[in-house]
Amino acid sequence: MSADVSESAPAPAAPATRRKRRGVRRGDGLWPWAFVLPLLAGVLVFYIWPILQTAFYSFTTWGVFGGFKWSGLDNYSRLFTDPQLYRSLLNTVIYTAVVLLGVPIAAWLASLLNTPGLRFAQFYRVLFFLPYVAMPAAVALVWRMIFNGDYGILNWALSLFGIPGPSWVNTPGFALAAVSVVGLWSSLGFSMIVLGAGLKNIPPELYEAAELDGASRFRQFRSITLPLLAPSVFFVVVVTTIASFQLFDLLYALLGNHNAVLPKTMSLVYYFYNAGFVENDKGFAAAIAMVIFVLIGLVTLLQFRLQRRWAGNA
Repeated sequence: MSADVSESAPAPAAPATRRKRRGVRRGDGLWPWAFVLPLLAGVLVFYIWPILQTAFYSFTTWGVFGGFKWSGLDNYSRLFTDPQLYRSLLNTVIYTAVVLLGVPIAAWLASLLNTPGLRFAQFYRVLFFLPYVAMPAAVALVWRMIFNGDYGILNWALSLFGIPGPSWVNTPGFALAAVSVVGLWSSLGFSMIVLGAGLKNIPPELYEAAELDGASRFRQFRSITLPLLAPSVFFVVVVTTIASFQLFDLLYALLGNHNAVLPKTMSLVYYFYNAGFVENDKGFAAAIAMVIFVLIGLVTLLQFRLQRRWAGNA
């Protein structure tokens, strides 16, 4: 009996021990916030606050020499009745669709560069990646020379087959096609590097086992490559879509700011630039910026929903 009492005597000290351990955990929990605080401060100052400020300014009207007054929904009612908004949105969607065509091309190029025994593979990767890191102004300068209607190399090549080439950057329709082709070409390197890294992470034993089971190349691609490469493809598609919706510098450098085709070729961001910095209508430009922000958010959310459904069906 006394032995049982002595064995159970230390039990009341357990709550104090638990309280001490909980206190230690709460104290340790402050350190992660201390390390994350500088990043959070930067996000609040340079991202969250500008978004809130732009949202407020979208409900105001600015004077020529500064100062603003509250105008309610006037900017939005004017914006949604402006045909230029829908024309710019259509141009942005077309450009995004063309640039996204580079994702399967990049996957094919990445698979070629991952071929075992391929010589100078790293050199080819650098060549494909250079346009992505090059300055858009330099890229546009080179392509303006290629697209030149009088002495451009593209029209010279077409003339060899008896085809008269247009003035690519000064003709409606052709100007948007020219910008889209340059955007596709510039994004290939980034997509190829990311997808190439994803392909390297796929164990080769899976292909060997599938080949022993008699699976064809297409079956291996459908059952092994595509599901395991899906996270990399999803990342590339999301990043490329967001970057395409922010098209401005390439369009500005390739077409200029006095081109007659701009009203039929401008993107959403160029529409914002024209309203805010050319026409000096800052309240209206802020409304355009908020529409762009919401559109990018909705498109990204849609992509995440589709990716989850795809992953669930896989």
